[in-house]
Amino acid sequence: MEYLRKILKKTGWSSIITSSIFAIIGIVLIANPETTITIITTILGISLIAIGGYKVFEYVRNKGQYDSYSYDLAYGIIAIILGIVSMVYWKEIGTIFRILIGLWIIYSSVIRATLSLKLKSTKSKVWIYSLVIAIIMLTCGLYTICNAGAIVMTIGIVVLIYSVLDVIEGIIFLNNLNKIA
Repeated sequence: MEYLRKILKKTGWSSIITSSIFAIIGIVLIANPETTITIITTILGISLIAIGGYKVFEYVRNKGQYDSYSYDLAYGIIAIILGIVSMVYWKEIGTIFRILIGLWIIYSSVIRATLSLKLKSTKSKVWIYSLVIAIIMLTCGLYTICNAGAIVMTIGIVVLIYSVLDVIEGIIFLNNLNKIA
């Protein structure tokens, strides 16, 4: 029983930390939306080009050794191409970023809804608040994914709302840990 309580407590704190990181991302997206996406995709592109360059260098350096087992040249070329594409098509990468954030919010809301139903089975009165928060989070996630025209600032606001709700839900979860375990 104590082992389960430790795992649940660790899960609750992990959720709060993750949500805090999302809150920071949301604030940054609100404060400087276009620049944020440009910086993220540029860093991603430069990193991929550097990794690709290193792999090509490794291939050239080790040419003749382990040729049958080395895919460094292929990995390097693919990484360089992906790096260039991410820098050229930064707006599309921003769309992918938006969809991934939306999917994470939906995943989190489904987990929260499941936890709220577990709270209900323990006769806790806070399960309804947890379920309402999960439904709001689900709505935020769907909005983030479905609204292709959403500007990055709006996504930042949705991410910030999600993270605040998730922190509240995490605190409710940790306060009712004894009833769950």
